[in-house]
Amino acid sequence: MLPFAAAAVTPLVYRVLRDRTAYYAAAVALACFGMVASLLGTNASVSFPWIPSLGVSLRFYVDGLSLLIGFLASGVGVLILTYSGRYMDGEPGKEKYYTTLLAFMGSMLGVAFAADLISLFVFWELTSLTSFVLIGHYSDRPSAQYAARKSMLITVAGGLFMLIGFLLIHDVTGTYAMFGPNGILTPANVANASEQLHSNGLFVPALVLIAVGAAAKSAQVPLHIWLPNAMEAPTPVSAFLHSATMVKAGVYLVGRFRPLFLPEEVHAIPDWMLLFAILGLVTMTVTAILAVAATDIKELLAYSTASHLGLIIAGFGFASEFGAETGAFHILNHAMFKAALFLVAGIIAHEAGTRTIDHLGGLWRDLPITAAVTVIAALGMAGVPPFNGFYSKELLFESAYHAAHVHGGLAWLFPVVAVFGSIFTFLYSVRFMMLFFGEKPTGLGHVHRPPLAMLVPPVILGIIAALIGLGGVTDTFGIAPTALNHFVGTVVESVLPPGAGGHVEPVHFSYHLPTAVTPAAVMSAVTIGLGLVTYPYYDDLHEGVNRLLAIDPLRVNWWYDNAVDGLSDPRVATMLRTRSAPLRTYAVWLFATIAVLTLGAYAAASSSIPAISGAVVTLPTIFVLFVAVVAAVAVTVADSHIAGVLTLSVMGFMVAIFFILGRAPDLALTQLIAETLILVIFLLVLEKLPAYYGRIGRWTAARDAIVSAAVGFTVFLTVLFTTAANPKEGIASFFVEHAGVPKSHGSFLFDYGGGSNIVNVILVDFRAFDTMGEISVIAMAALAVLTLIAMRGRGEMQ
Repeated sequence: MLPFAAAAVTPLVYRVLRDRTAYYAAAVALACFGMVASLLGTNASVSFPWIPSLGVSLRFYVDGLSLLIGFLASGVGVLILTYSGRYMDGEPGKEKYYTTLLAFMGSMLGVAFAADLISLFVFWELTSLTSFVLIGHYSDRPSAQYAARKSMLITVAGGLFMLIGFLLIHDVTGTYAMFGPNGILTPANVANASEQLHSNGLFVPALVLIAVGAAAKSAQVPLHIWLPNAMEAPTPVSAFLHSATMVKAGVYLVGRFRPLFLPEEVHAIPDWMLLFAILGLVTMTVTAILAVAATDIKELLAYSTASHLGLIIAGFGFASEFGAETGAFHILNHAMFKAALFLVAGIIAHEAGTRTIDHLGGLWRDLPITAAVTVIAALGMAGVPPFNGFYSKELLFESAYHAAHVHGGLAWLFPVVAVFGSIFTFLYSVRFMMLFFGEKPTGLGHVHRPPLAMLVPPVILGIIAALIGLGGVTDTFGIAPTALNHFVGTVVESVLPPGAGGHVEPVHFSYHLPTAVTPAAVMSAVTIGLGLVTYPYYDDLHEGVNRLLAIDPLRVNWWYDNAVDGLSDPRVATMLRTRSAPLRTYAVWLFATIAVLTLGAYAAASSSIPAISGAVVTLPTIFVLFVAVVAAVAVTVADSHIAGVLTLSVMGFMVAIFFILGRAPDLALTQLIAETLILVIFLLVLEKLPAYYGRIGRWTAARDAIVSAAVGFTVFLTVLFTTAANPKEGIASFFVEHAGVPKSHGSFLFDYGGGSNIVNVILVDFRAFDTMGEISVIAMAALAVLTLIAMRGRGEMQ
């Protein structure tokens, strides 16, 4: 709640603190980090009722995986918000920027700790909404609008797929709870929940739907296309959302549901591994190749992010414990080196004035500290020992080799593709690092030193990445980074199925440099060796990939743009055609469609026309109906708008009187209000209308007469059917028997509606949507009248 509360008051805080609002937001993030840190060693859940009638609660759960994501969201948030204090200096919309960043951080913490499927979905979509606002921060740029729209379309659509998967799980298990006594992911229940999915034939559908949600959020091929465009956001946003946190939500989802879809017999579940291992490796390779083709440093890092997310997905996709360790450890490693590199990219763009790769080089002379951070982070990204990314890359190689060894045959493609994709990772990582070395390109002048607030955050991230790498070196010689190993072990434990591999004790995790010739060590050596041999031909590869991308059908963006345009163009054309049609055409087709659909439904249901009996028609009723019929005929023969409006009103008021005679005063009151509003609206626009009606053709009049008769017949039949319904026991008696008064009736209304007044509970709870719709109609009618009155006062015509 703290980030959301802080976000709510940020616009007010900005009026007082102005540019120092960044430090206020960083303090909020630091407080969140402290609260997350206080949960270390905790493994428990807590629940607050939200929608008890549907079994939805605000449940939260703490374990290693949620703590890892919580640390990244709050800890990286502190650094990013501090960095923003200088980076956003002079930028527009800063109060909106800090408000949205805090709201995003709260949403991401919600995703990390949510233990209810619906709560998780709500926080998940909140991250998409805040990301949409941040990507479109420069709202006057068409490119930012395009990027925000694309990210929203893909990530929200993916979230809806995920929601359907959640509903399938709920349909089978009967609960939304992920953890707690009945939680589907609780170790004691997870095997039973998995078996229920299998026995109901919903295992694969639920798996695929959740995979689509994860792939959309974590930019997996072919849904990766929104991430490079998201670089339109300010660079701190790219570092926070699009490298360290939000894009991790997808891999978090895969890790979180891994125990459900990978029960104890881990090697006998082909669906999981085929889906996620292949998806991850393909994404890792394809986006690494696209990163080599990039010409902008943020574009390179965006493709690189998608590639490393693919590595994590692939790690979680392999069913072995190596796979769990790969995913868990690389989430941490990637966040450290990639957030640092994005902040470095921000420094380069801020101080050198360009992000074009070909226009940059030799930056270490002006930015020595930034260069040191870049070397640590880029070599970690490349997977070069002893930097941090090397160890998790080794685990991926172990996983791929292990899967190939167990399954054989085509499974040997796993290690081959893993090495192939890693070679491109090595290439683009070294290319980014070389921005700081070599000669300065012509035209690149003196590059300013960054301010301290922009330099310290990447330095801290670089130091943490270096310490993680150093931990592997010391562990090789027997001095293990115990705290880190223990924490990563708890993360691994969170993504392992209960009892997998016979584990009954806490998972022991460690990492170190290779001390023997193993398949993974050979794969690492091949990757680095081929990378070094290939790097001199980097420009040729860059040109070759770009020549391939010049072929439109080979680009996913080409398919996306054509699909979106293809949906838009006919819609626009249809709108133009219908807008140019007379209002009469609208009314005719609308009413004709309603009549056809309604009569067709009656025919399909073989409904027989009920007999009319017991109708008592009094003399006043006959007189009122006669006047109404005369007024209706007069409307059709009126030759001016004034005559038409007045006769139409006469007919409406006669109908209201008919309702009064029929002892339906509420309907009469509604009819009187509607007639009064219609009369007022007509009078307001009457002077803008032609004095007399135009003439219509004979065929048009005949068509309108037929449609009018059909609509009248439809309404007549509908009234007969609805009034003929005579349930044995009226619903009113049910409510009376369950009312709160007398007490012997029980507390049914109070339990389900929160009140004891029958009318109030029915209006507000049991038919709340009807009530809301009715109120909305009246409100819109009132607003329309007010708008017309205001327009007349200003002399507006349209």
